[in-house]
Amino acid sequence: MHLGVCRIMLHLPDSASLKDKRQVARSLSTRIRNKFNVAVAEVEDQDLWQRLTLAVCCVSTDPAHANEMISKVVAFVEESRRDLELLDYQTEIISGV
Repeated sequence: MHLGVCRIMLHLPDSASLKDKRQVARSLSTRIRNKFNVAVAEVEDQDLWQRLTLAVCCVSTDPAHANEMISKVVAFVEESRRDLELLDYQTEIISGV
């Protein structure tokens, strides 16, 4: 079994409060979960208004498939939310879990 893990760091330039940020985080997390059937959670920067860090995780029997799923999630975030700026992302495939 292989585990694909990705940490996605986003800048939210239009966010003026934690309430704005939470709305974006909930909406984006739900859309990712529904489209890709992966686990998503906000993992860092909970108190910063304009910074959102999400962790995305998927399990697969093939490491290439896990990597492909994570890559598709990152591309989806970039394409679906043009108002957000992708600062960075880090991907790791953990094999033999």
